[in-house]
Amino acid sequence: MPSREDQIMTVLSGDLQPLEDIHACMVVRKNLEGIAPITEDFKKEIVEIWGILKKTMDEFFGVIARYSEFGLNKVYFELGKYDVMFFILPATDTALVAIIPALANRGLLEVEMENARRKIIHIIESG
Repeated sequence: MPSREDQIMTVLSGDLQPLEDIHACMVVRKNLEGIAPITEDFKKEIVEIWGILKKTMDEFFGVIARYSEFGLNKVYFELGKYDVMFFILPATDTALVAIIPALANRGLLEVEMENARRKIIHIIESG
């Protein structure tokens, strides 16, 4: 049986990463600790702004850590030409994160992200 980390990586690389508008996705907490495909698998556009994205995401994890106990479920922010979507794993400081173009169909991607989050929660709980 594959490890939980391998199963989560399969969700990221098999369900989300192939979608055209997902430029990068990962399951991480502050300082980007967690599970992510190698950055070479991210869309090339992201590489040029990765430093500022990482810094901004780290700041948002502080908000997530403070408010997840109150039911904070999703957080979004726009950074230039990109939206960053955080789908928080319940009662944790960890989130499923995706970086998408600002003009992408966010509604469709929210459905895909929610499906992936449910799969990840199931993997974690069944482990």
